[in-house]
Amino acid sequence: MTDGHDPTRRGKTLTLVAVNVVLAVMIGLVSYAPTLYQLFCQVTGYGGTTQRTVALSEKAATDTPVTVRFDANIAPGLDWEFRPEQREVKTRIGEPTRAYYYAKNLSDQTIVGRATFNVTPAWAGPYFFKVECFCFTEERLEPGEEARMPLLFYVDEDMLKDADSKDIRTITLSYTFFEQKNLSKDEIAAARDLAGESKDQDEALTAQDEHSFSTEIRRQ
Repeated sequence: MTDGHDPTRRGKTLTLVAVNVVLAVMIGLVSYAPTLYQLFCQVTGYGGTTQRTVALSEKAATDTPVTVRFDANIAPGLDWEFRPEQREVKTRIGEPTRAYYYAKNLSDQTIVGRATFNVTPAWAGPYFFKVECFCFTEERLEPGEEARMPLLFYVDEDMLKDADSKDIRTITLSYTFFEQKNLSKDEIAAARDLAGESKDQDEALTAQDEHSFSTEIRRQ
């Protein structure tokens, strides 16, 4: 006699449920892989991804010089002009430094862009800190609108203690802007006002103690 339950059938059902759960997890990981990889890179500096911070380092600047070069790229399909205002800046490791990028919407449509960034050589990534920047956020420019975007950064002195990076004296910071497509009107409106907020950001930086920005950028 049986109690009405088929052990074989029950086992197959449990196996099917388990397989579906595993597939769901795998699909979820694949879907979020780019985001997880980006987060991993930002936290570790892997692949030349720079670090972000909300405050300047309290460490004193060193006497070690470092040259930071700037690069700008636009992904296919984005009708913007985008470039650094200076080719390079000569500063010191540990010293807060301000630089600028310029962007203009060349189209007759409101466009939302998003910038990614990295530094080379990759070993410098964990020690390159950006206090103010325009990366990994939705940025909106109206038709014909232009923006002057400030960037405040420093190279942490711990780079000099790392055997892989202690001899680095030239770093290249590279940005690439991508168009954010298929956005709703609400999503476009919610994007950051790149021109207006960049201006406010620059004025706030200028109002701070000028000593913090003793390496104000010279146009190259």
